Amino acid sequence: MSWFSTKEKSTKTIPWQKLTEMSQLQEILDNKSGEQHILFKHSTRCNISSIAFRRFETEWNEEYNSTHIWYLDLLVHRDISNSIAEKTGVYHHSPQVIALKNGEVIYTETHGQISSRVAVNSFKK
Repeated sequence: MSWFSTKEKSTKTIPWQKLTEMSQLQEILDNKSGEQHILFKHSTRCNISSIAFRRFETEWNEEYNSTHIWYLDLLVHRDISNSIAEKTGVYHHSPQVIALKNGEVIYTETHGQISSRVAVNSFKK
């Protein structure tokens, strides 16, 4: 066994949707149909954010695909991030995951505590 891993890249398909418009955020917040939404706020310049993002993707399981999963590039769309904080009352962090159902925040986590498994399981409570 070598010190340097030659693991193959994951072949998982994560159903990311890019959050790029304020109207998308408003639709998520206005949705009262019971749909599940996860927002992943990511800074592409932050190593901690990159580590959290990779871990989130590694943990993702195909059984979670009924959940709408949104990717927000904070460097490009800081205005949307600010609006998320304002409209949900969840103080901004990067990286950050926010789970919403019926327009209400049911789970939020930041930095090294981010877990796709925990985020999705929060909908079962």
